[in-house]
Amino acid sequence: MQIERLVPKTTDVGGIPIARLLPNKGKQPIGAWCFLDHAGPARFGDDENGMQVGRHPHTNLQTFTWMLDGEVLHNDSIGNRQIIRKNQVNLMTAGTGASQGISHTEQSIFVETGGLSNVSRALQAVQLWLALPMDKEIERSFHHYPTLPTWTDNGVNFTLTTGSYQYNDSNYQAPTLQYSPSIALYVEFTNDSDIKLNLQNGFEYGILVVTGELEFDGQTFVQDELARIVFDKSDNHLDNLTLTLRAKIGTRLMLIGGEPLRQPVLIWWNFVDKDKAGLEQSIIDWNNQHERFGDIHIDMKRLVAPPLPDGFKG
Repeated sequence: MQIERLVPKTTDVGGIPIARLLPNKGKQPIGAWCFLDHAGPARFGDDENGMQVGRHPHTNLQTFTWMLDGEVLHNDSIGNRQIIRKNQVNLMTAGTGASQGISHTEQSIFVETGGLSNVSRALQAVQLWLALPMDKEIERSFHHYPTLPTWTDNGVNFTLTTGSYQYNDSNYQAPTLQYSPSIALYVEFTNDSDIKLNLQNGFEYGILVVTGELEFDGQTFVQDELARIVFDKSDNHLDNLTLTLRAKIGTRLMLIGGEPLRQPVLIWWNFVDKDKAGLEQSIIDWNNQHERFGDIHIDMKRLVAPPLPDGFKG
């Protein structure tokens, strides 16, 4: 087993710090997880609107939002309107193929715009995409998960946001819709502690440090770094793979993993496809307001898809 350190591409969008770990130059997706942003933490003044992301499309992927602070209102082109709050998952499925697609908006809300009175004017979230297997006919959909499996052991809190996970003598199963075997496990240290994480043979894995510091395999990883776990051929015969992690109080991690897809995964802007031609068609369709993306009856800017750059290779 080898450990690769992935460092983020960082930017600031409307006062919100963004650390992007996937896609990462020269690196493949981790299972079906092809996109990973840590958004925030950000605090907003009384005269600020927070995050305001106008109408934009997606194809051949699921958007997966794990909310850590603040509240965000989701509106989409198939009629869903949903507030996502702390420790909840929003999962939007764009569907597969040239006839499928979806569009949505995302905007911070506060008490004066419909949010809860006890929630701070803030934003922090882990935002991910899962590439869909394009050999399957998948319809667009939206699901919201306010309740997920949780447990505590040795001063560490665990939340299983998708997939199944065996911990000691208990088997946990998240209700989250999946189209390829995947896992996302959120881990929060309320004490200085050592833990063991079980890994499934045949999966690829990565660990995002959301806050704090993580020590394992003789290395230290800090906030917004992603430890990518690469298995050697000699590991394939092992039925029980484990990682021993050490972290101090306040450290928060997210373990992601899954079976690799049996297809290329190309990403451009908000689109995923298995080839360049599919991406080009999605750009044309969105910019020409094709019905595959529907419409959202909301007064927010409609974003324009940029063209593929010369020499695009994915």
